[in-house]
Amino acid sequence: MAENIDPVLLLELPLIRKIIADEAWLEGERRGCPVGANDPVVRENVCRVILRIGADMRERLLREALVHRGAGLGDLAQSADSCAA
Repeated sequence: MAENIDPVLLLELPLIRKIIADEAWLEGERRGCPVGANDPVVRENVCRVILRIGADMRERLLREALVHRGAGLGDLAQSADSCAA
């Protein structure tokens, strides 16, 4: 199963978690009370953000991984396998 994980997705997860937290906080500010990450408005807003910036985020993370780590995709895949195990 681990071989099916997109290695770049593992790099994207922290940013996606941050987007979710930011959108939940922002919606809580709008409503004047805490809002959970599973709130329908938060989910919709997260989807909109990901659709808007997802391709650029993925491209930037892949480029950074290749430059800073000197890694090839094979190295990223091995890293993903070890994280998923």
